Amino acid sequence: MEYIYAAMLLHTAGQEVNEESVKKVLEAAGSEADDARVKALIAALEDVDIEEAIEKTAVAAAPAAAAPAAAAEAEEEAEEEEDEEEAEEEAAAGLGALFG
Repeated sequence: MEYIYAAMLLHTAGQEVNEESVKKVLEAAGSEADDARVKALIAALEDVDIEEAIEKTAVAAAPAAAAPAAAAEAEEEAEEEEDEEEAEEEAAAGLGALFG
């Protein structure tokens, strides 16, 4: 994964993503660069528009981030319904005391 992050960092910084620059980033981060993996990464990224890939990933991550908010909202609504039911039960109990 650090190889991909190195390529993304280079791209974001406006630097050329090549074997030498990826190795430098990895070494600067304290990782030992595997030549075969670096070459494979560069070959895999040859026909990839990194900016487009980042945008697609960001769009796909947005709905996933919204899911916890929707779950929290649903839980809040359920709590409100329970509170309303309890209030109705208390009111009914109070009316029963009038006639009991």
